[in-house]
Amino acid sequence: MFKVLLIEDDTSLFHEIRDRLAQWEYDVYGVTDFQRVMETFTRAQPDLVIIDIQLPKFDGFHWCRMIREHSNVPIIFLSSRDHPTDMVMSMNLGADDFIQKPFHFDVLIAKIQAILRRVYNYSAEAPELRTWLGATIDFERSRVTNDHGTIELTKNELFILRLLLDRKNQIVSREDLIHRLWDDQRFVSDNTLTVNVNRLRKKLADLKMGDAIETKVGQGYTAIDQVSG
Repeated sequence: MFKVLLIEDDTSLFHEIRDRLAQWEYDVYGVTDFQRVMETFTRAQPDLVIIDIQLPKFDGFHWCRMIREHSNVPIIFLSSRDHPTDMVMSMNLGADDFIQKPFHFDVLIAKIQAILRRVYNYSAEAPELRTWLGATIDFERSRVTNDHGTIELTKNELFILRLLLDRKNQIVSREDLIHRLWDDQRFVSDNTLTVNVNRLRKKLADLKMGDAIETKVGQGYTAIDQVSG
């Protein structure tokens, strides 16, 4: 049974989401003290976190940052605000998905199932370690290391990188990436993929590998297998 930590201060919505997820046999934990969210997270050790942006004391972005300091657990944001910047901020902080309120519960369930399949099923199939352009990719620990240091990747970033490396020097279309990442294109915006790829590139730049993923305008992305020049 997967454990879900639901950080939501709307009591009626919390109970509704909890009851719906219980029907799918998810074990849902809640937060009673919104100043001690990390204590609840540490106790629950969830497989997935759902966070509302507007919360008492500190907003969901704050708690996402705190969680990301300790864990790469998948995170889904909920928001009643109609601001595109909220989604961009969520992705930049390492969230895996973003859902606008009000939402259909079938959409929430579909997104949860897609993320859990991706995060907890693919790692057994992937090689534990892979080398690329002098860097070592540790799929088990979601890390990339070379002589310039080590970076930590979110599950989305690692999955994108794996898909590109599986087809090195080939163009992987944006449509294919979206389909493989989120299973159903109706539930994700094109901008979400852009944010995830840009965040991955920014991290790779810290390892002097910022040009290792090329954009093929109007087509998709390519992971190069050698440095030019």
